[in-house]
Amino acid sequence: MIPDEKLEQIRQRFAFVEAKLNEGAEVSELAALSKEYSDLKSVVEQIDAYRQMLADKAEAEEMLNDPEMKELGEEELAGLREALPKAEHKVMLSLLPKDKADAKPAIMELRAGTGGDEAALFVADLLRMYQRFAENNGWKLEIVEESPTEIGGYKEVIANVNGKDVYARLKFESGVHRVQRVPTTESGGRVHTSAATVAVLPEAEEVDIDIPNTDIRIDTMRSSGAGGQHVNTTDSAVRITHLPTGIVVTSSEKSQHRNRAKAMQVLRTRLYDLEQQKLDDERSSARKGQVGSGDRSERIRTYNFPQGRLTDHRINLTLYKLDQVLQGELDEVIDGLTAADQADKLAELSM
Repeated sequence: MIPDEKLEQIRQRFAFVEAKLNEGAEVSELAALSKEYSDLKSVVEQIDAYRQMLADKAEAEEMLNDPEMKELGEEELAGLREALPKAEHKVMLSLLPKDKADAKPAIMELRAGTGGDEAALFVADLLRMYQRFAENNGWKLEIVEESPTEIGGYKEVIANVNGKDVYARLKFESGVHRVQRVPTTESGGRVHTSAATVAVLPEAEEVDIDIPNTDIRIDTMRSSGAGGQHVNTTDSAVRITHLPTGIVVTSSEKSQHRNRAKAMQVLRTRLYDLEQQKLDDERSSARKGQVGSGDRSERIRTYNFPQGRLTDHRINLTLYKLDQVLQGELDEVIDGLTAADQADKLAELSM
């Protein structure tokens, strides 16, 4: 059972935030308080419903002492004993620490691994799968950079995905995706195994990563022009070096202002990802084996074409509906990964 003092603390915090908003919060506090109020409101509603069930259960147990009310009390208790565990589970889930990156857009990086041309073709398959999944969710997937091959595959694709709760749904896709099938270039009909890597990064904003001016060196360079009268005579290209990490980001469009903003955005995202990886490493012993560990060298999933089978190795989930999954029907897989991650966190919460 959840300690009542824990529930009361949340209830009191919600009442405090609500009072602050009603009396007129400072402009500097308004955004943070409004978000906290929104986050707490649904939690408090679940807490109130759970507490009411506990009160109803106590009342029904009292009815058992009255011969005239005993039958009614037993009937109510039967329903409450079935409903209470579900209500308690919902409250427990609402108390789990929130990943502040869950609501963010994401940057997806898909790269061909072992397997040559076949691996590059598999990257194209994965890209189409994520494009259709994005469409199904009403998201916008925009390719930022691509390195196509001559036979229709990709050595690398970087895409930006915008929409509601994008990172929350895509974050478990990071890792090595393995494919087993007969390549189109294979005349002997032998099944080959190839691989591609997927990395999903939450898109960072300026408020997420503070980069002191003393930590960066900005160099301006002359962008290469077309020659002759079209030679670019202004130093518009920008190269930013992050001195503590050695990360270098370059942008060379025509506008120096746009180049600087674009390079800083990429730098923020990479530094944000670096911080997340450090946190994951620090928690690695506690989270060993947990879904979503962030280890991008881990083989997470196998797509077996001859048997029409998809297997996610982290949760031992096997589906014989590979065609549907490749058409973007990923919800069953992602829901399973999310549930497993929640179960691990609940186990930690109760320790």
